[in-house]
Amino acid sequence: MKIPKSIFGKEDNDIEKFNELDLDERSIVFYSESSVILYPYVEEIIEELQNRDQKICYLTSSKYDPILKNKNENIKVFYIGDSELEKMNFFLRLKARILIMTMPDLGAYHIKRSKEFPVHYIYTFHSMNSTHMEFQKDAFDQFDSIFCVGPYQVQELRATEQLYNLKQKNLVECGYGLLDKLIKLRSSFSEKKNFLKNNKKNILIAPSWGKHNLLESMGIELVKILLDAGYHVTVRPHPMTIRKWPKKIKAIKNEFDNEPNFEMETDVSSFESIYSAYGLISDWSGIAIEYAFVCEMPVFYIDVSQKINNSSYNKIQCNPLEFSIRNLIGKIISPNDLSSLPKVIESTYEENNNFKTIIQEVRNKTIFNLGQSGIKGAQEILQILDKKKTNKNYV
Repeated sequence: MKIPKSIFGKEDNDIEKFNELDLDERSIVFYSESSVILYPYVEEIIEELQNRDQKICYLTSSKYDPILKNKNENIKVFYIGDSELEKMNFFLRLKARILIMTMPDLGAYHIKRSKEFPVHYIYTFHSMNSTHMEFQKDAFDQFDSIFCVGPYQVQELRATEQLYNLKQKNLVECGYGLLDKLIKLRSSFSEKKNFLKNNKKNILIAPSWGKHNLLESMGIELVKILLDAGYHVTVRPHPMTIRKWPKKIKAIKNEFDNEPNFEMETDVSSFESIYSAYGLISDWSGIAIEYAFVCEMPVFYIDVSQKINNSSYNKIQCNPLEFSIRNLIGKIISPNDLSSLPKVIESTYEENNNFKTIIQEVRNKTIFNLGQSGIKGAQEILQILDKKKTNKNYV
């Protein structure tokens, strides 16, 4: 799909085309923001809906969304641009039966609930992290259904509803689509998986984002230690780091521009670097859990300040997953002991078989419907759609 330009040099969008559809054609609508592209997280659900010959609409604000290359006649794709004002006006008037998105804080910013139609809003996660520390306190309050990754999220969300006297949402025991997809893809990488680049062990640095997080606070120092230890180093910044701290990214690039064993990976739609990593270094990012559960290999956590977006998170008597499984799926290294990191990496792989067994056990206890999340998600969407068609008062 080619995104055209208007005569004024600005991007056109497909909002008018979408609004011309009748309601049955836009019963099930997915929306992808520009910073976190939705498609990898719902691909399993979309494929299952296609298996049932179900028509869907997919709205995107990203020019790089892989869905734009889709040629399936049952998927109508619309590029709606990334203007906050235009999106706000569009979503306030949205007419659709169901909207699925991975963008939290519905109603808080420019994405509002429709004032013209009783849309059923579904939230699906773009990480396996807990709901009450990394997200804002009211991040999920305005959603009708939430596709939960595991039992821990159900417990957290129910506890939040009880604490703040909120209306109970439809919490679906779904699973995590991206995890299912990555596990399926793992076999295609296994034959060429030797963890080497330039004949050196490849270390992947994939942190979260934020002022005090790993790349922003000590990125150059960390890369230098690893290069000096003889590793090949791949830095995979979070998309929000690229957007909010471009000078930091540029400084890291400039520092190691002439170093043959350094590379910066800004295309986060590719997963090859995850499979090819001899070790993954992270902080509080959800990619750490993804790497451990997919590759069944330990994570090396640099213990920077916690990423807390809800200062009241400890009122919820549930230990965040980011805390509870760190010592089980990896090793934690103090920022003051960065120089010891190469030694920790090598010694850890002497006990890798123990880690593999433990990681498998933790994964199986933590995740709903492993390998089947697409089926569960599609079933739930169709059940909600059926209720909305038969009961006009069902939201």
